[in-house]
Amino acid sequence: MKYIGIILLAWLSIQNQASQDLYACKNVKIDLFSSAPIEDIKASTTSGTSVYNAATGDIAFSVAISSFQFAKSRMQEHFNENYMESDKYPRASFKGKVQERIDITKNGTYPITVTGNLDVHGVIRPRTIQGTVTIANGAVSMASEFMVKCVDHKIDIPQLVFKNIAESIKMNVSATYTAAK
Repeated sequence: MKYIGIILLAWLSIQNQASQDLYACKNVKIDLFSSAPIEDIKASTTSGTSVYNAATGDIAFSVAISSFQFAKSRMQEHFNENYMESDKYPRASFKGKVQERIDITKNGTYPITVTGNLDVHGVIRPRTIQGTVTIANGAVSMASEFMVKCVDHKIDIPQLVFKNIAESIKMNVSATYTAAK
């Protein structure tokens, strides 16, 4: 896990060697929610990593699929083995760019649009995701809610359990960054 964060920081450092505007988060919170007729499915993790270059807008996220925790151990087992195949596709990631220029010296909450590539289940898809950036006394936080369609990432849902799992999964992502050293 630590190595992914180092790789992400190195990637952003290369993007703008002169920038002192690098921020990192080692405990990105990600919640997933699937509403289906038979049962709602919820899981969360605080093991995501992210780096943000405020000067260029470059941003990257990474999370280990197996780090998601479910209320029911059976759901977690099925999620990792049958759907996400976390042994074959251990991570999900996003690499992109915040489209708006955010002045990180001014407190406030600002809407943002992030464009980039979402890699889930070994399938990379271009995405445009809406979110917010909150600046509070030098602290930088980001949050977003978006949907991921299982079919877009070739996540198969067997007919037997089709009513148990929604075709789209709601994702909530939040990160509070500190200046990278």
